[in-house]
Amino acid sequence: MAGVRSSTAMAEKVSWYCALLLALMLALSCCDSTESEYMVPVNWNDLNKPCDEIYVVREGETLHTISEKCGDQYIVEENPHIHEPDDVFPGLVIKINPFKNR
Repeated sequence: MAGVRSSTAMAEKVSWYCALLLALMLALSCCDSTESEYMVPVNWNDLNKPCDEIYVVREGETLHTISEKCGDQYIVEENPHIHEPDDVFPGLVIKINPFKNR
């Protein structure tokens, strides 16, 4: 009888250790990803700068966001190489005429 009790006690200990190990692995897997993977870096100094007349499109920008940022509603009309507003991609060079220059 004593052998059965010690086997049962040993099995309970092993199952508790397995449960603790599993809980630890789950907790660590939730913390594996860092926030920086999902965050877009922002250069706060660029936000208040006026746009130059020659502008290079950055990742994630659209004509709408550039128009708001630079104060130029007529980007498509001033850039004949842009045939569709959706033709914007990072590295595209466009001409900007902010309101203050008009």
